[in-house]
Amino acid sequence: MLSRSGYRALPLGDFDRFQQSSFGFLGSQKGCLSPEPGGVGPGADAPQSWPSCFCHGLISFLGFLLLLMTFPISGWFALKIVPTYERMIVFRLGRIRTPQGPGMVLLLPFIDSFQRVDLRTRAFSVPPCKLASKDGAVLSVGADVQFRIWDPVLSVMTVKDLNTATRMTAQNAMTKALLKRPLREIQMEKLKISDQLLLEINDVTRAWGLEVDRVELAVEAVLQPPQDSPAGPSLDSTLQQLALHFLGGSVPSVAGGAPRPGPADTLEMVSEVEPSAPHGGAGPSPKQPVAEGLLMALKPILSEALVSQVGACYQFNVILPSGPQSIYFLDLTAGQGRVGRGMPDVIPDVVVELSEEDLRSLLCRELRPLGAYMSGRLKVKGDLAVAMKLEAVLKALK
Repeated sequence: MLSRSGYRALPLGDFDRFQQSSFGFLGSQKGCLSPEPGGVGPGADAPQSWPSCFCHGLISFLGFLLLLMTFPISGWFALKIVPTYERMIVFRLGRIRTPQGPGMVLLLPFIDSFQRVDLRTRAFSVPPCKLASKDGAVLSVGADVQFRIWDPVLSVMTVKDLNTATRMTAQNAMTKALLKRPLREIQMEKLKISDQLLLEINDVTRAWGLEVDRVELAVEAVLQPPQDSPAGPSLDSTLQQLALHFLGGSVPSVAGGAPRPGPADTLEMVSEVEPSAPHGGAGPSPKQPVAEGLLMALKPILSEALVSQVGACYQFNVILPSGPQSIYFLDLTAGQGRVGRGMPDVIPDVVVELSEEDLRSLLCRELRPLGAYMSGRLKVKGDLAVAMKLEAVLKALK
């Protein structure tokens, strides 16, 4: 079998290193008559001494004699049928024999024990787990693995729980491989990573008599975007001007942002939302809160299509830098939707609590709702799935 990664399947049933007879009632061994120095391979029996060999042959003869004396009643218990897709591993007086089958296998009563090994291809799923990529992204990744046993003796003698050992090996290999790669490479080169995992897992499981035929990587979800990925401006011109006006003339970017204008480079902003009205002798008007200005910038994007897509009412409890909270609402349940300050007219479906800086990051697309929730910067009271529909509102700001 040749997979897409170039890994050639190992031959099925290579048992030459187990120098034991598969026929005869004595089950004699070469090591008993002509012992060879040293071991003959991993898991193979060491040569027996003459007293041990004599006792082994005598007990086997008595067991075979008992089988003949009680036949055909003993035949119901001593004869076993092994199908083509299975092999039977027989232990005679604790010593392993050559795998038996397919067909009819004769077991000696009281001195033989056996274990069946299924040679068919099996599969299991590595449950999705949270991993952090090289660029700081948090993603949920799982895998589907198909494997088969090519050496029944090794699969019985080297590992007690083959399924658990293979599952843990696959999960550890997947974790090590993904920690070294950025999110974009994981998403674009899943087939290449799967082929590399196939080779790495087979390097470990080959000694267990097991071969992995296929590994398929599955990226379930991206829980948090990369921390060092550049994010360009994604707001419309009105929101950008409001952000520049309320945040002191510059909007910082993820990559460090542009330098603030110096004394020689002054930037004069003209508010296009509400023209300033002269106040006679009353002094300057109080500055509009940043959160209110940013939320009011959502008015141009409100539409019936957005209402039909979201269909929920949100209450925002914005924590101001000075300490108190300001309450705002976004009602997308009827008409073209409404946004304003204070409590909504209807019972909100979701109450969202966040700081003023995190609200600016959300509207500037520097922070996503799911990532903010997973990091604890966004607190949700209500249905989390409804709260994640805010992503549709943020996409409309593009």
